Amino acid sequence: MTFHFSIAATDGSARAAVFATPHGSVETPAFMPVGTLATVKALDPDDLVQMGASMILGNAYHLHLRPGDEVVREMGGLHKFMRWDRPILTDSGGFQVFSLAQLRTVNEDGVEFQSHIDGSSRFFTPETVMQIERNLGADVIMQFDHVIPGQADEASARDASERSVRWLARCLAEVKRLESGNEQALFPIVQGGIHANLRREAAAAIRGMHDWPGFGIGGLSVGEEKDAMYEMLDVVDEALPRTHPRYLMGVGFPEDLIEGIRRGVDLFDCVAPTRMGRNGAAFTRDGRLNIKRTEFRTDPRPLDPECDCSACTRFSRAYIRHLFVSDEILGLRLLSLHNVHFLLSLVAQARAAIRNGDLEQWSRDWLARHRSASPLAV
Repeated sequence: MTFHFSIAATDGSARAAVFATPHGSVETPAFMPVGTLATVKALDPDDLVQMGASMILGNAYHLHLRPGDEVVREMGGLHKFMRWDRPILTDSGGFQVFSLAQLRTVNEDGVEFQSHIDGSSRFFTPETVMQIERNLGADVIMQFDHVIPGQADEASARDASERSVRWLARCLAEVKRLESGNEQALFPIVQGGIHANLRREAAAAIRGMHDWPGFGIGGLSVGEEKDAMYEMLDVVDEALPRTHPRYLMGVGFPEDLIEGIRRGVDLFDCVAPTRMGRNGAAFTRDGRLNIKRTEFRTDPRPLDPECDCSACTRFSRAYIRHLFVSDEILGLRLLSLHNVHFLLSLVAQARAAIRNGDLEQWSRDWLARHRSASPLAV
């Protein structure tokens, strides 16, 4: 089965579409829960299916370090290893190398770094990362790229962006060399920081290299201002073909999903829903809620009265707060479940609004409520 992107409806730059992969189809716009280490923290794959998740993400850096990508391959690949039979995307680990690794050294060949787990010396090149991602066996694999802080100056951003394009050519050559019947879609990554000219140059260079099945948009939500991120999404929306899926990497707060969808983004991922859930924070339509606050000690309401997740339909704020202050694991699970469900539900609402042709009105109303009513914000 080939990868295919079929657009069913548009509303401005936003699209409601279907992205077909060897492990099934993904209705877009879609949020991909992050299973960094072959698990979405605190959640069972059955939970994800029941919530409507169609595609999840794993991370090449983390899985290479533990348990080892060759172990995953020996166990039948990531799908069999974690018992997830729907599509998977693996991040190349570029972001993790530059954010977690110690004493990293970048040169044209690749990146030498020390593992954040045991300090052992490792060396990632575009070729070795493609081999790691082939071992993991995800449907969509990302190129190895050079990631820099969001507010990097133009010279640094150009250096990283142009190196990422050169590394992309090596990734493509290695994927072609490794082809052995396993169908994987290699996505390039458009870098360029917050500099519009660099984003346009990167997009043009990438488009001229190959007929890609989709495109990644990287180097955003890494310290730059929100308005700068949205501006870059506008630039990339114009610079990339509208016939292919776009994946905005590492972005997943509710307002950013909506703003990204309005600017032509199809796929999102972020660790925020589970990370925040483990720390007592819940997404709601009325802003972010900190369940550990004392005013919820006897609150009989659900986390979000309009949410139909299993946490909100069964449990009160008072009970979930009790679990947190008592250090009960169920509290972490319930908030993680709610937050992931919340984002999956949000993109489903956006898909419906695009099909109905009223995305702009829906998004304005949703964002106005969300941004104006946050008295219990974390």
